[in-house]
Amino acid sequence: MTDAGMSAAAEIERLIERLEAAAERLRSGELPPGDAAGVVEECAELAVQAGAELERGARGEQSAPAEGQDPLTGPRQDSLL
Repeated sequence: MTDAGMSAAAEIERLIERLEAAAERLRSGELPPGDAAGVVEECAELAVQAGAELERGARGEQSAPAEGQDPLTGPRQDSLL
């Protein structure tokens, strides 16, 4: 995995931890309705961030050629064409 892929994975892991903590606060039943609504909004924002990180990571992985593969940028230097 590339550095970008690893950092995306670490960021996604961090967002998951924050979502789990928010879910735990909601499950506790101790939050007043206004505070619970704020936590739900926070969860929505975290989910958007996680989606963006997944998309960024997927784009980064797709744009870099796999180890041992040549990029598809044109004819190879040793080509007869």
